[in-house]
Amino acid sequence: MNNRRSFITGIKSTRLSSKEKKFIRKYKPWGVILFSRNIKSLLQTKKLTDQIKKIFKDKNYPILIDQEGGRVNRLKKFLNAEPLTGEFFGQLYVKDKKKFIKYYKIFIDQTSFLLKSIGVNINTLPVLDIRSKGSSSIIGDRSFSKNPKIVSKIGDICINLFHKNKIGTVMKHIPGHGLARVDSHKFTPFVKKNLRYLKTNDFSTFKNKSSLFAMTAHIIYSKIDKINTATHSKKIIQLIRKYIKFKNLIISDDISMKGLKGSIKDNTIKAFKAGCNLVLHCNADYKEMHEVAIHSPKIDKFIIKKTSQFYKIIS
Repeated sequence: MNNRRSFITGIKSTRLSSKEKKFIRKYKPWGVILFSRNIKSLLQTKKLTDQIKKIFKDKNYPILIDQEGGRVNRLKKFLNAEPLTGEFFGQLYVKDKKKFIKYYKIFIDQTSFLLKSIGVNINTLPVLDIRSKGSSSIIGDRSFSKNPKIVSKIGDICINLFHKNKIGTVMKHIPGHGLARVDSHKFTPFVKKNLRYLKTNDFSTFKNKSSLFAMTAHIIYSKIDKINTATHSKKIIQLIRKYIKFKNLIISDDISMKGLKGSIKDNTIKAFKAGCNLVLHCNADYKEMHEVAIHSPKIDKFIIKKTSQFYKIIS
């Protein structure tokens, strides 16, 4: 494990190209993330993940996916999860807790079963962003609720159920994306609320969580750091460490998103300098992948320790 580098990469298609095989052997990313473009059938996807794990001679090698249900449904070929949004489960939780527990457990058990059958061991859930009036629809019904306590409670249930199913979780988008008025895939959102408000609301949902991974928000919280998004802000990462008290691995959101204004090289270097442990790159553009790889350090003792803890959950 020691010679891996601190980045997670996407791949182009339903099988590894010879170029990608060479790239993975040479640069040894910490993990690989799958998207709908990589998934044609259950058997094909399992062959793909087996092939990746074989390169590393590691059956526990981290393979991630965004399988939230609702709009973010990479497994839509096999699972109709359109109605099963965060909002749906949040409303059910308020209406009937017993029914919620029953339905949510079935949803997570089914999702985990599918993930394991294709060789995926990390799901980027729960979304712990608070729904906020007037904000961008990029979060919208992916959020459980407007109420931070409800978001936090369902978050705990989500993480625990996935862990019981031997699947790792990535809570997102730390320290809170709910107030963003634009989509950070395209623009840089600015959040102007003061620190006191943010601590009571948006930041609070991420506290005391047992998830081993958290993904950053590409958002500028202008009352804390006028210049840098959370991904690139030492101040925000310190706040995540000291106030939210998150002691595990911080993963950047996709480093190629337009919410970050620098080059791929600069975005990668700045994320590590700010205190991100792992950098995520999703689009499988080979030139960009190369830039991320050469500017990602080898994994350190902290990442090795946390990865071992993750292996214990999934094995």
